[in-house]
Amino acid sequence: MTTADERQTRRGRPGYDKDSLLQIAVKVFNERGYDGTSMDELSKRLGISKSAIYHHVSGKDELLRLAVDRALDGLFAAADEAAAVEGRAVDRLEHLVRASVTVLVDRLPFVTLLLRVRGNTPVERRALARRREFDRMVADLVAQAVAEGDIRPDVDPAITSRLLFGMVNSLVEWYRPQGRRSAAELADTVCKIAFTGVRRPHPADAQTPAANADNTQP
Repeated sequence: MTTADERQTRRGRPGYDKDSLLQIAVKVFNERGYDGTSMDELSKRLGISKSAIYHHVSGKDELLRLAVDRALDGLFAAADEAAAVEGRAVDRLEHLVRASVTVLVDRLPFVTLLLRVRGNTPVERRALARRREFDRMVADLVAQAVAEGDIRPDVDPAITSRLLFGMVNSLVEWYRPQGRRSAAELADTVCKIAFTGVRRPHPADAQTPAANADNTQP
């Protein structure tokens, strides 16, 4: 005889909406890989029936689409913010880097999943196309900053943008939300390294041209 508890489990436990279901699904995808996660596994992890999942979404593909769009929408919103910044292209680029770090911190599981997409499904290929569009926007900003004389011209802008955002994206490998560093502190550090460098200036480097000229006088 079926108990009330069994009937409740089959219908699905109360308390899950689409967003909370997505949060857990993304966690499982990151742990097991999207390809390695079945609907049965999601059902077990959630403690609800597959039919209860299908009440909210059509299946794994929709969960993946919602997840990667959460990350991509945040990045494109950051790009829109940067585009509205007045001034030189390098200032807009720095704004975009800072805002992207904030997106990564705020949406860490979603960005992590996005960076692991390999293009095996139509949803993944769509996500990769959007990533390439974002990359082109960054490369265009770098090219503008080069043209304005604020970024060195002897490195291809596409390579510069990939290296720059490679540093941003590397945060998913080691950043932990319970750490002591805030998003603003992380963004400051990334921008210092990216736009100033790691080498500490020596006192002699701080001499003014006039001082150097005086030192050459006979």
